[in-house]
Amino acid sequence: MPLHRLDSLSAISAPEWDALVPTSHPFLRHAFLSALEDSGSLNPQSGWQPEHLLHYAHGTLQAALPSYRKWHSYGEYVFDHEWANACERAGIEYYPKLLTAVPFSPVSGPRLLAASAEQGRELLAALPGYLELEGLSSAHINFTDALADSALTEQAGWLQRLGCQFHWQNRGYRDFQDFLETLSSRKRKQMRKEREQVAAQGFTFEWLEGRQVSEAQWDFVYACYAHTYAVRRQTPYLTRAFFSLLAERMPEAIRVVLAKQGASPVAMAFSLLGGDSLYGRYWGCLAEFDRLHFETCFYQGMEYAIAHGIQRFDAGAQGEHKLIRGFEPVITRSWHYLRHPGLKAAVSDFLEREREGVLAYAEQARSALPYRQA
Repeated sequence: MPLHRLDSLSAISAPEWDALVPTSHPFLRHAFLSALEDSGSLNPQSGWQPEHLLHYAHGTLQAALPSYRKWHSYGEYVFDHEWANACERAGIEYYPKLLTAVPFSPVSGPRLLAASAEQGRELLAALPGYLELEGLSSAHINFTDALADSALTEQAGWLQRLGCQFHWQNRGYRDFQDFLETLSSRKRKQMRKEREQVAAQGFTFEWLEGRQVSEAQWDFVYACYAHTYAVRRQTPYLTRAFFSLLAERMPEAIRVVLAKQGASPVAMAFSLLGGDSLYGRYWGCLAEFDRLHFETCFYQGMEYAIAHGIQRFDAGAQGEHKLIRGFEPVITRSWHYLRHPGLKAAVSDFLEREREGVLAYAEQARSALPYRQA
């Protein structure tokens, strides 16, 4: 199968690209990915070079892998730094590599975009040849959905890696109090106390959709987002322009909650809405306040999901502190194709042992959930 390389999404129309993207998943839409590129958040200097792989048949786009040529492993949330370090010690070139993922967003969803399962399988089958032709050490497909998992299982040479995140499920709760009633007495009191502590500091919360956010408010959102990196002496992945471009291109998917003391906002959480899921993405606060992070990033999102009949709240990667607030362990999957046979054998052995640890960790994490035992 001939693969066509696309170095910028601006070279393809949004309707043509989005025809392959499930409408319930905002992160693969042309609007989201092109906003990353056009805002300067992605470019060769950042170590993220767009390299989307397309397959056309009779002039019609049939399949696509939204991908990036990478010279490092930052911003991926499936950590392979030790694989790269081992290669460096052994004199093996690990970079550049090819990554199929949503940049800076550890959310599971479609990765193999195809008009049919057969077209998707054919594109995957052509990928090893493309890696060899381009001199790429490996291909990595992160946070896959069931469709991609099924197709990759059928392909030779791919290694599966498991991870664990924590998501909150809305089980038809009437309101937040209805959710609290499902918790053990001690956990219910603890959660109420946290919320009362925030309320006692005079905080109120305002939810805005993308069309309602002014440019001045976007300035504030970005200042909060950038501050989370500044305190760690890091450079933000996203530019200020990204937020304005996204608000222009897909405002209906954007949700921002502002935490205010009086009339002044002091913190924010930025989320995207897609299908039956709310995705909490970015948070920031310009000063430290007791328990404000938990309220803004977790409880506000849970309450919003209940009020709007949203089934699932994915508040981001990592964070065992989510467990005691009702977020349940969820297994995530990624897939890796390594051209060097020695590296592949070593990683395969590591992943087999890691898999056992991840599954045991997820099972153990369930014991920390706050729900009443049946």
